[in-house]
Amino acid sequence: MSNTKNTQESQSSQKSQDSRNSDTSNDDRSAERRPSPMEVLRQARGQLAELTGMDAESVSSFEQTDQGWSLEVEVLELERVPDTMSLMASYEVELDPQGQLTGYRRVRRYERGRADARRPGGR
Repeated sequence: MSNTKNTQESQSSQKSQDSRNSDTSNDDRSAERRPSPMEVLRQARGQLAELTGMDAESVSSFEQTDQGWSLEVEVLELERVPDTMSLMASYEVELDPQGQLTGYRRVRRYERGRADARRPGGR
């Protein structure tokens, strides 16, 4: 009888351990699903280009927020000759924690060859 009790306790202990391991592996899988910063940058540029029809030239700011990610992306809006007269635009882009675009808006428009005197650092 003592042997049966030990077996039951052992099985119960094993189930408990399996449950903890399962919880841990689920946590690991959710951590694996979170994209790296470089993946987020690529996703943001691609999604913005798909929505606006304009290719992103650069990302001028990038930060992780409580809601996901926030970026400022520079795009070529109107190509002109010479290139320094081309019209550029900065878009504020918001993404969820998985890197899916949740919103964007144009925050400024400027000529490529001209610094913006209203903002520090020419931004």
